Amino acid sequence: MSEWSQIIIRAFFFLLVLFVLTKIMGKKQIYQLSFFEYVTGITIGSIAGEVIMGLDGNVWHGLVAIGIFGLVTIGVGFISLKSNSFRDFVEGKGSIFIKNGKIMEDNLKKEKYSTDQLTTLLRKKDVFNIADVEFAVLEQTGDLSVLLKKENRPLTFKDLNIKVANDKVPQTVIRDGNIVHDSLSSAGKTRKWLLDELDKLEVTIDNVFYGQVDSYGDLTVDLYDDKIQQPTPQTRPLLMAMLKKCQADMEIFELETDSEEVKKMYRKNAEKLNDAMKILRPYLNN
Repeated sequence: MSEWSQIIIRAFFFLLVLFVLTKIMGKKQIYQLSFFEYVTGITIGSIAGEVIMGLDGNVWHGLVAIGIFGLVTIGVGFISLKSNSFRDFVEGKGSIFIKNGKIMEDNLKKEKYSTDQLTTLLRKKDVFNIADVEFAVLEQTGDLSVLLKKENRPLTFKDLNIKVANDKVPQTVIRDGNIVHDSLSSAGKTRKWLLDELDKLEVTIDNVFYGQVDSYGDLTVDLYDDKIQQPTPQTRPLLMAMLKKCQADMEIFELETDSEEVKKMYRKNAEKLNDAMKILRPYLNN
């Protein structure tokens, strides 16, 4: 058998050996290594490389072996995209560690995890009490995904039936003191609008290091001089304050007039303003 044939056979053989050995060692080999596992992993790789390249010091032989490993890796990735069963075999499946609030001991043993290691992974997810967990699965990557029990999940605006405005992608409109015209157009703003907003903040564009239009259309800036207090946009808070003042004025006018018809008009308009503020509050509050 020629040297080339031996290198090709050894490359494929040790690729298979390392794959099987890694599968046997479990997902910790690609996610959580102890000192011993780190040392043994390096040693195994070094031994495999030495055996593959142990015939002589020919550079071309090394290139062939590296090329085989590279091509096999690319091929496996391509086949995995086409075949679910092959992908499950190569990449593995997620292992359920906690189901319906109960630890699955058999799955822990299968993946060679202890309860201490499980609690360590949970703490990395800011979970300190196993009783708070409804479902936890060890992913193929070795990361732990955790679903808390419903009563332990953080509240959302949806839970409170509060409507909030949809966020848009913030646009950087000033960078290093220069206007970014493409981002300004994407934000639906003009150069005149930008200069007017800078005037409201009492700064000039030469003093601005970075400027960004947020999802509400407000401009925030960072100045070159860090000693100067950062100006903040006041458009939305001022508009909300103006609406509140108008509503308060309507209620005062209602109390001051003697005409029932006029009272009814002021009361009706005050209620309309109140309804409008309820709708606009998610958009106008900071």
